Amino acid sequence: MVDLHTHTFESDGTDSPVQLVEKAADLGLRVLAITDHDTLSAHALAAPKAEELGIRLVRGVEISTKANGRKVHLLAYWFHGTPPEAFAVWLDAMLEYRRERNRKLAQRLQSLGIAIELSEAEALGRTITGRVHFAKVLIAKGYAKSINEAFNKYIGEDAPGFVMMEDPKTSAAVRTVREHGGVPVIAHPIRLGMKGPEVEEAFIREQVDAGLLGLEVIHSDQAGQARDRYRAMARRYGLAPSGGSDYHGDIKPEVRLGSGIEGNVSVPSEWVDKLASL
Repeated sequence: MVDLHTHTFESDGTDSPVQLVEKAADLGLRVLAITDHDTLSAHALAAPKAEELGIRLVRGVEISTKANGRKVHLLAYWFHGTPPEAFAVWLDAMLEYRRERNRKLAQRLQSLGIAIELSEAEALGRTITGRVHFAKVLIAKGYAKSINEAFNKYIGEDAPGFVMMEDPKTSAAVRTVREHGGVPVIAHPIRLGMKGPEVEEAFIREQVDAGLLGLEVIHSDQAGQARDRYRAMARRYGLAPSGGSDYHGDIKPEVRLGSGIEGNVSVPSEWVDKLASL
């Protein structure tokens, strides 16, 4: 079993890096990528346990970018070695963008009459504080009953409290990952929110021109015709197919590590070899 898209509590998951590796071993996963948002910090914590349990641990990160006014997530992988220090410096700048967004998000929610402080969300975060931590505070204070409700009512992209991060453009992030020896892959393309498949494909083609190397074909949110469309798109543009569950732990209990939602994720091991050869 293979899972190339997972999260720990170093970003917005609920498992520690060690817990995630132990769960992967219990399920029989042989290849695991930790792709926390905008941080690589979990890898050093997980690596000793992965070696002990015989799991191939892939160093990855999910980078927040934007295009056409929408958020686009870019997965970046280093299958051999570590990214250079310059890339870590670039990621640190991303964290500062996130901190500024969080300050504005707290202010926006306060303007909507919600009694919330930035420090309350930060107390729940570790390396980063994200919207999921704000959602937990909203639940604790009775403004929402679930993570989904908190996003839908207050902090999701179409909600009144949403604040866009000053993310880099997707094409610029693709080039940065390539410059630092990584393999850039567009994450869950079904979430791009493009107006029609033609616009979506034109966007992917633009990223290929910037140096994109892969497309997440298999994902818990993608099935049936959507999965077939992305598989065909990857072939047309010479992109390596990738896949993963997008596991977050208890925050998204319906998404199972390695197998997605009701077993809709099964990533071929040969895809790992293809990505690692790029």
